[in-house]
Amino acid sequence: MTPSARVQAAIELLDAVIAAARGKGAPADRLISEYFRQRRYAGSKDRRAVRELVYRAIRACGPVPASGRAAMLRLAADDSAIAPLFDGSQHGPAPIAECESVAGGGLAPEWLEAALAQSGIAGDEAEALLGRAPLDLRVNTLKAARDTVALPEPGEQLAAPHALRFPSGTSVDQWPAYREGLVEIQDHGSQLACMSVGAQPGETVIDLCAGAGGKTLALAAAMNNRGTLIASDTDRARLSNLRPRAARAGAGMIESLLLDPGREMDVLGAFAGKADAVLIDAPCSGTGTWRRNPEARWRLDPKELARLTDTQDRLLDLAARLVRPGGRLVYVTCSLLDAEGADRIARFLTDHPAWRADPSALPLGVARGNGMRLTPFHDATDGFFIARAGLPC
Repeated sequence: MTPSARVQAAIELLDAVIAAARGKGAPADRLISEYFRQRRYAGSKDRRAVRELVYRAIRACGPVPASGRAAMLRLAADDSAIAPLFDGSQHGPAPIAECESVAGGGLAPEWLEAALAQSGIAGDEAEALLGRAPLDLRVNTLKAARDTVALPEPGEQLAAPHALRFPSGTSVDQWPAYREGLVEIQDHGSQLACMSVGAQPGETVIDLCAGAGGKTLALAAAMNNRGTLIASDTDRARLSNLRPRAARAGAGMIESLLLDPGREMDVLGAFAGKADAVLIDAPCSGTGTWRRNPEARWRLDPKELARLTDTQDRLLDLAARLVRPGGRLVYVTCSLLDAEGADRIARFLTDHPAWRADPSALPLGVARGNGMRLTPFHDATDGFFIARAGLPC
């Protein structure tokens, strides 16, 4: 592909990403993979270059662009090397016309940028949300130790006791240690969230929104494969991914439970008042993960945010029914909006006066309301809100 053809390919992909964001369709990485699956002639350098253009253009645009071309013109306004590639060549984009529409810049749609600022995310904190994330690993202590695991590269040791950091794009999935379950890909902030649970061998622990089980596997390692560990979720497809991951990791203690939304206690009723700990890794806007999914900021609107906060309140109430006296719940979102973090745990403590805030002593983060906040700028992690509450005996 010529440089101009790469720009045109990026424009076509951006059109697909914009349409998917508006229609809550597939994420950008899946759209890019599918695009090149249908274009086998594109070599690895072409795929890499086009992907880079797409994500640079996404990061350059604040509000949802009118089109992929408008998004690429936004990037061209910041990078003088791109405008000449609008050359009208056979596979390239048409020349730039006078007064042609250019997508707006900024952090996010105006309402969302304001909500983040009201939540203390502005300036350097806001800019860091659109940086590039490194690749973090968790050494699986069921099979290895951070100081002795054999890896092709040493990695940077981080604050979490089993965390190692590598440059973005490191082909960890090709390493024998990954295929053998000695390491798992997991952001450092996510590892700290798991630490806040304080899971111990022999306990009964419920991962209420387990998804594909990344945090469940970390809990299994913390429990040394001893006790009861429930991985529950309402998404059958995501939950089904846990079984092969658990087998690879040697985490044989995990029991998966598929839940029916709104009728979760039909399945979880046997654990009512019996869990030592419940982790609520709640569905959220993902504002803390924009370094990895920058187009996510185009998918959120006030109505969707309201739906998410209602779900978060309901999950907190559900978790409270499962915890035994003397037990604890940990509420986690990968959002930096107070509406999904400090406000939610404040509501929970008001509505459940028997419960008490029980802040975790984490090595990173800053206090936010009754919890802790991790941010890309301050902590070099994904953005997280983590709160812990205890039910006195």
